[in-house]
Amino acid sequence: MRLTTKGRYAVTAMLDLAFHSQIRPVTLTEIAARQTISLSYLEQLFARLRRAGMVKGVRGPGGGYTLCGFANDINIADIIAAVDEQVDATRCGGEANCQKHQACLTHDLWMGLSDQIREYLKGITLGELLEKHQVQDVAKRQEQDAQRVIEVHRHVVVNSLI
Repeated sequence: MRLTTKGRYAVTAMLDLAFHSQIRPVTLTEIAARQTISLSYLEQLFARLRRAGMVKGVRGPGGGYTLCGFANDINIADIIAAVDEQVDATRCGGEANCQKHQACLTHDLWMGLSDQIREYLKGITLGELLEKHQVQDVAKRQEQDAQRVIEVHRHVVVNSLI
C-alpha cells in the first residue's frame, strides 16, 4: 500500500490550516513556507479541497483559507478522497482483475487491508490530531523556522537595495 505525496501533502496542509486558521485565515504561501510544499502544488490541492467543501477562501486584505467546518468533523480519509487519492493495497485497484482478468490468490487479503486502513483513517479527525502535544510542538517549531527564513530573506533584500 502506498499513499502518494498528493494524499500526504493534502493531510499535512489541512492540519497546518486547522492549527493556524484558529486565529485568522491562512495563505497558501504561509503553508508552503512552513511545510516546504510547492505553492503551485498547494493551489491544485486546495482547488480540490474547496470543491469538496472542506476549505473556503477569504478574500481581501488578511484573506486566505479557513476550514469550512470544525476540525473534529473532518477525518483524514475524507481529505485523502477529496484530492482523488486512493487507499488501496491491491495491484488491481480493487477491480479483481489482478491475474488474467480475474482476482488473484491474495486479492481478498489486500482488499481487507485496504478496508482496515480506510477505516483507521476515517476514525481520525483533524481535531484529534490538533490535540496531540507533539503536533502542537512541531507546528510551533515550523512557525518559528518559517519566521527566521522570512527575516533572513528580508535582510538580504534590504541589503541588496543599499
